[in-house]
Amino acid sequence: MAPSKDPAKNAAPTTGKLTVKQEREQRRQVKVAAFKKEQARSKRNRMIGIWGAVAGSVLAVGLVAAIVVVTSIPKTDPSTIELTGLQTWDVPGAVHVDPQPVDYEADYGMNPPAGGPHWGAWLNCGIYTEPQENERAVHALEHGAVWVTYNPDQVTGGELDTLRDRMPKTYSILSPYPGLDSPVVASAWGAQITMDDVKDERLDAFVAKYWQSGTAPELGAACTGAVDGPGRIR
Repeated sequence: MAPSKDPAKNAAPTTGKLTVKQEREQRRQVKVAAFKKEQARSKRNRMIGIWGAVAGSVLAVGLVAAIVVVTSIPKTDPSTIELTGLQTWDVPGAVHVDPQPVDYEADYGMNPPAGGPHWGAWLNCGIYTEPQENERAVHALEHGAVWVTYNPDQVTGGELDTLRDRMPKTYSILSPYPGLDSPVVASAWGAQITMDDVKDERLDAFVAKYWQSGTAPELGAACTGAVDGPGRIR
């Protein structure tokens, strides 16, 4: 019988088995799929590792910052601070005598004053280049401020800049006090120290002990919104 012209009839009979070539291709496809799966898993693990490291770094930085903040908070009890040369007075508060001037040196042995009767309007806290009225500055002390005075004949130039830089940003007054016996005097309500050097470390201790301290009769009352004395620069 002559061969049929239909190619399909001339093809080898189908047995249902894969050829060797087909088996190799099938195994290759399985390996490729497994390789791609392993690549995806590795990439996923790398990303998890990277984000974990980033998160760990952020956490570490946060912990360091928290430690710095916590450790920078003063923990000293002001009542335990000892100050060499500290002088204190027991003076009454809330006594307004304006417009009558007060002779603090004759009446209380204070120069500059560190408390006592005063005028009704306080001196706004700040840095001043001119002398201020005692009675208004004392009222600011009653509100918990620290008043640092200096002899303008002895403290000038760079020393004055140093003194200004050491002042608290709020609830503090710095002003010249002509005729002062010492180069620098720091006063709070009922307390005072004298200093020969603008870098005297006792100034920081005095501020820590008396700035906004419980010794002030009207602690926390405003140190702004009243009277700006002459020569206020900030």
